[in-house]
Amino acid sequence: MAGSNRSSPLLPGRACGDCTMCCKVLGIDALEKPLGKWCAHCSIGAGCRIYDRRPQECRDYFCAYLTWAEVAEAWRPMKSKIVLDFDPTGQALRAHVDPGRPDAWKAEPYYSQLKRWASGSRSGEFLVVVLIDSRAIVILPDRDIDLGSMAPDETIATERRPVPGGTAIYHAYKTKIA
Repeated sequence: MAGSNRSSPLLPGRACGDCTMCCKVLGIDALEKPLGKWCAHCSIGAGCRIYDRRPQECRDYFCAYLTWAEVAEAWRPMKSKIVLDFDPTGQALRAHVDPGRPDAWKAEPYYSQLKRWASGSRSGEFLVVVLIDSRAIVILPDRDIDLGSMAPDETIATERRPVPGGTAIYHAYKTKIA
């Protein structure tokens, strides 16, 4: 399953309940489940039919809606069609979007919040990335950069680029994993 979270304790009052969106948008290596397709073991809107035997990567996964207090109720994945999490390094907030609703991240209040989170990152050290299947879009304070499809051996890098007037802007690009 793609990624994990900064922490795993659930926030008071938050639970998966009838939400199964992670069972669609994330890939699950142990089950050879691709990105953007419903897991064969998911009972949509009800839960996992192999819950007691589910892979460890499923057991270990908690989306940011469940664990990060900054995520409002509007971000509940079955409602927003977006599953938020952090990459394993904690350096990127990822918004995994339901490919059946690929523009969900552009709707409000989601887009404005993604921009605020991108603006709150310091020195380009914290990325906000929208993922629709293998397509990656980096959200920067001043623009969005569509990187297209990401191969399994690629990652996202950023750099500061000078602009006339002595300031600098951040740029994002794909690079091979070292």
